[in-house]
Amino acid sequence: MSARLDASPLLDDLVAVRRRLHARAEVGLDLPMTQALLLEELSGLDLEITLGRELSSVTAVLRGDRPGPVVLLRADMDALPIVEATGLPFASTTGAMHACGHDLHMAGLLGAVRLLHERRPDLPGTVVAMFQPGEEGFAGGRIMIEEGVLDAAGTRPVAAYAVHVDCVTDRGDVVTRSGPIMASASGMRIRVGGTGGHAAFPEQAIDPVPVAAEIVLALQSFVARRVPATDPAVVSVTRIATESTAANVLATGVTIEVNIRTLSRETFALVRERLAPLVVGIGTAHGCEVTTEYIDSYPVTVNDPAETAIVLDLLDELRGADRVVRMPAPSMASEDFAYVLEEVPGTLVFLGARPSDVAVAGAPGMHSDHAVFDDSILATHAEVLAELALARLRRD
Repeated sequence: MSARLDASPLLDDLVAVRRRLHARAEVGLDLPMTQALLLEELSGLDLEITLGRELSSVTAVLRGDRPGPVVLLRADMDALPIVEATGLPFASTTGAMHACGHDLHMAGLLGAVRLLHERRPDLPGTVVAMFQPGEEGFAGGRIMIEEGVLDAAGTRPVAAYAVHVDCVTDRGDVVTRSGPIMASASGMRIRVGGTGGHAAFPEQAIDPVPVAAEIVLALQSFVARRVPATDPAVVSVTRIATESTAANVLATGVTIEVNIRTLSRETFALVRERLAPLVVGIGTAHGCEVTTEYIDSYPVTVNDPAETAIVLDLLDELRGADRVVRMPAPSMASEDFAYVLEEVPGTLVFLGARPSDVAVAGAPGMHSDHAVFDDSILATHAEVLAELALARLRRD
């Protein structure tokens, strides 16, 4: 039976840190206030600290007194460009909001580092704490890998773990699955070119607007008729804009933005191979010049099956099987911890943080300006991260 760690003595401090982080939310890769607060909280601990060059990352290496492997724990740092509407006393006033719980992720990892630091004499190996900016669309995880986070301890990690809170899942429930857990995210930008002209005489021009409308309808049916139902994809049109600025002028062009989600490299390759010819063909049939541009973003987040089987057994033992949920299917949202899991076997775990006074039916979702989290979950958050790291180090 593994010994369960206890972060309850740290809870008040972790909640206070989380609320300070929440109130000064920052967006993107450059997070100077957030980085400074993390460094303040890590000061006084025996850690090897490295700061990012192209982003405000913090990498903290904790070396145990006993030899052993390396395990990586990750927390993301950035907020979303959302004006907060929660009315909380510690609500952000920066015009950005931690509506995806990254403030809890940072506080939870800080707690895990403190728990493990207390056990340095018996720690059989090294823990790398990866505090990462730019998860919300900026690929901060990929940049940190390029800057050497996986080699920060001198030896590559044998496993990597991250905990992501969820403001709709019951407080304290731990949720994960083996294999794909979150989708890839990519995009396609389409320009449909016409000739422009007078709105009163469409027969004298090539109007790209109805052609764009036909392309949109084709995109909506593409998945149902081209992609196997056993390996799903989501193709969503997220933006349409014409190049006309007047109501009586036919546009010279229309831009369409498409968001693409897949759960395998094979389906992504299929979509990438077949979608563009379909779009170009429709435009050509109507005399329009169509150009397409693929925009790669995050890969599929894949939990290593062997590692996740052990993680689930450990969570059952330490948290109670009634609080551990096996996801029946992946989420079509995306996560740039995927870059780490492409390099290192590991597991992403979700942790329920819905406040007890918020009903499931009325709970604001992630990325909502009303999203709220029960930060009393931070002791559990810290414990889960530290338990996963400690168990993995002891396994070798």
